[in-house]
Amino acid sequence: MLADTKGLRINEQIRVREVRLVDEEGGKNGIVPTREALELAKERDLDLVEVSPNANPPVCKILNYGKYRFEQEKRLRDSRKAQKALKLKEIRMQPKIGSGDLDTKAKHVQEFLDEGDKVKVTIRFRGRELAHTELGYDVLNEVLKRLTEGSYTIEKPAAMEGRFMSMTLNAKAK
Repeated sequence: MLADTKGLRINEQIRVREVRLVDEEGGKNGIVPTREALELAKERDLDLVEVSPNANPPVCKILNYGKYRFEQEKRLRDSRKAQKALKLKEIRMQPKIGSGDLDTKAKHVQEFLDEGDKVKVTIRFRGRELAHTELGYDVLNEVLKRLTEGSYTIEKPAAMEGRFMSMTLNAKAK
């Protein structure tokens, strides 16, 4: 018959003595010997498909297996289309950034958030700057002030990671 690829057994592949049968309209026929269920399916030119093999006895349904597989794959494709791949964008700067540059960086962060991406804002400390990490907190707070209120949530607050200080912002769901 049809080749089995999804782990579902169909027709003669079902090797149990009796099954709980569900017909093509969804009506329950109770527990029936497997041979009888197969004959019912063949009379209606349909397949007997084991939909719940772990039940006791296994649940089998009479349906058109080709159509069933097509609908399953279509449902899977549609669910993949609906998912949006979440991207993590990173904006890097230094603690001694100028006001104009900070405006530009904040504008880029806002654009990424508006597109629905996550944004990691990172400040890199070099040399003696490492002694003044409070400047990094000031810069990150200044970035937050320049963003549109309510367009983001802070996923991970500002924290030091070696020579870097970073915080992660997430776009608010619309």
